Amino acid sequence: MIHVIKTIQRPDKGIVASLAEIAPATAHEAMGRMGAMGYDVKPIYSGMTVCGPAITVQCHPGDNIMLHKAMAMAQPGDVIVASTGRGEMGAWGEVMSTCACARGIAGLVSDGMVRDGLAIKRLGFSIFARGLCMKGTVKETLGLINYPICCAGAIVRPGDIVLGDDDGVVVIPVELATTEFVHKCQDRERREREVMVRLRSGDTTTLELLGLDTVLQAKGIHEES
Repeated sequence: MIHVIKTIQRPDKGIVASLAEIAPATAHEAMGRMGAMGYDVKPIYSGMTVCGPAITVQCHPGDNIMLHKAMAMAQPGDVIVASTGRGEMGAWGEVMSTCACARGIAGLVSDGMVRDGLAIKRLGFSIFARGLCMKGTVKETLGLINYPICCAGAIVRPGDIVLGDDDGVVVIPVELATTEFVHKCQDRERREREVMVRLRSGDTTTLELLGLDTVLQAKGIHEES
């Protein structure tokens, strides 16, 4: 069996840079509300962001040897995305973050736990995970690298773009990493800015601007004076 696939399709770097300026929630909506990871995968400290093509890792529960292998083969700008079995072990910490920073890796997204939170914060390495746990792991069992995985309820394939902020993480399929999709996201954010300008005037409401009164009437809403 082949455990490690070294060559993957990566999206255009310019597209990745443009998507890094887009809010994950916007990309999620622009994809028809698809691609969001579970709510419990969040940045370990508020303000962390991440954007880059995925190096996918399937780990055995309580074992992080394949994370070490993935980090050794990742290219600058890549994001390591790990399916860990969701155990209570800190499968990534300060030592690995130090190495990842030096190699230009953009971040880690994991459905498990990490440790050494304060040290990672000082390093400035972006990690999205279920939380912090001091329990260590072993380095014994082979897993898979650069196969499709399920991470926190989202399917992630190698090369897909993972985009995260305080709201969580969304997975953008590599085939959607196009100028057209970037423009779709930008147009959505522009329309929202225009709506908020009008709302700040105090002369209108979200019911009026979004046409929700019509929806409520169609549903048969009854009001009393």
